[in-house]
Amino acid sequence: MNKKYGKILVVDDDDDILLAARLLLKKHYALVHTEKDPNSIPTRLKNEDYDVILLDMNFAKGASSGEEGFYWLNKITELDPAVVVVLITAYGDVELAVRAIKEGAMDFVLKPWQNEKLLATISAAMNLRKSKVEVDNLRSRQKQLNADLAYRFQDFIGESEAMQRVFATIHKVAKTDANVLITGENGTGKELVARELHRQSPRADEVFISVDMGAISETLFESELFGHVKGAFTDAREDRAGRFEIASGGTLFLDEIGNLPLPLQAKLLTVLENRQVTRLGSNVPKQIDVRLICATNKPIHEMVVETKFRQDLLYRINTVEIPLPPLRERKEDIPLLLDHFLTRYCKKYQKPNKRISASALKKLQKYYWPGNVRELQHAVERAVIMSDSNVLQPFDFFFTTAEQKEDGLIFDNYNLEEVEKIVIQKAISKHDGNISKAARELGLTRTSLYRRLEKYGL
Repeated sequence: MNKKYGKILVVDDDDDILLAARLLLKKHYALVHTEKDPNSIPTRLKNEDYDVILLDMNFAKGASSGEEGFYWLNKITELDPAVVVVLITAYGDVELAVRAIKEGAMDFVLKPWQNEKLLATISAAMNLRKSKVEVDNLRSRQKQLNADLAYRFQDFIGESEAMQRVFATIHKVAKTDANVLITGENGTGKELVARELHRQSPRADEVFISVDMGAISETLFESELFGHVKGAFTDAREDRAGRFEIASGGTLFLDEIGNLPLPLQAKLLTVLENRQVTRLGSNVPKQIDVRLICATNKPIHEMVVETKFRQDLLYRINTVEIPLPPLRERKEDIPLLLDHFLTRYCKKYQKPNKRISASALKKLQKYYWPGNVRELQHAVERAVIMSDSNVLQPFDFFFTTAEQKEDGLIFDNYNLEEVEKIVIQKAISKHDGNISKAARELGLTRTSLYRRLEKYGL
């Protein structure tokens, strides 16, 4: 092993043992410390991050019970769970060493040792230490990822009566393992509800796995959801766990469940009923333990009537159903959402704090919002980026023609004021909110254009 790697601590009351260990190990490892007094172990661990500790079983003169070794083994494990302990034992201590391994030691070497045997044992211990550190790092990353995701999904807010009902249902259901079906239009926050259910559940420290069912082809469905073994199909070069296995112990979120074809619905139902999956190409079933949350923007109850969705599968996935209201049915939440997104994007893009003018708020509350909260979020983000003013005006927010028609903002008539209003909107949209360029194209001064914007509440 390269000398720059590895930190070893040898603890033994025999000077000859310590000298022999130091002379041998310093050739192979970056740092080798020796210690006669086991009472110094806590201080040593506080001052240095050791990879492997070689620990004698007996320290007191004439002692052979190994109790000191057990005490310090437990103490080391308590102080640094990632450090790997290898015992140094006499021939008569082998039974004690076996007991110590059951209590957390990795291995033991006999005195007097063979150098090759000692080096091989420490090498294995170093590999175990590396694995422990990697696992700890992965856990830390997962916790940080969960924290980051929780921050990202704080958009799930609202004070309207409709949203208060949603929050109350989440609070009741989250503590259980009941399967939940979330329904609602695109952009209403179905994944936010799923993540909130997970966050408030007893499984909060476990994984949350999200699967877009609409993005998985029929040919890959079983492989993606249930996994496969090497050689199961042409490109299966290694064993691979499916999403159900990966999510076991945590929460599995199946988004757009309404897009699942009927043959695949039957396979999913079998897995949910048996609580086990069989990897593609294997005959060995694996038990799974997942909290299932599904979501759809489709009229799934009508699909059952039309035999496009299995009724027995619907019963299985919606022990509790949570319908999400569209934004147009909770417009009283728009000011709260605007404040939230303004704060976020001003901070993200390092802009001065901005606010919404009364006329802009009126325009936003009048709009139909076919894209719901997601559309509002994107509209605010764009306005923050493009506007040079600290007060966002109606003309800082643009909607597509198709969306405007839904709200009755475009009329198929020749009323001059309406025509002028439409032309101004299109000119501003064309120039991405640049008033000077829009005014120039319209043949107006900036002042004249501002007057018209004020007149039409744009």
